[in-house]
Amino acid sequence: MAEKRKDASFEEIVQRLEAIAKALESGDTKLEDAVALFEEGVALSKVGKARLDEAEKKLEILKEGDATEPFAADKADREP
Repeated sequence: MAEKRKDASFEEIVQRLEAIAKALESGDTKLEDAVALFEEGVALSKVGKARLDEAEKKLEILKEGDATEPFAADKADREP
């Protein structure tokens, strides 16, 4: 399963996370299965966040080449 997560597209990760959330919210999942789903969800969210971080870095590099403004989120992080 770990290899599948690494090869999955960002969109596939989001779809799987949505399916996991739906299964957990249904309340029909056995405790052991719910824990396994939660664990899978945590791992998927880490992979998804890494993908987003990588995409953001690429965009920042591209924007620096054009000498444009930094991301809005970066501005908010720098303001006191």
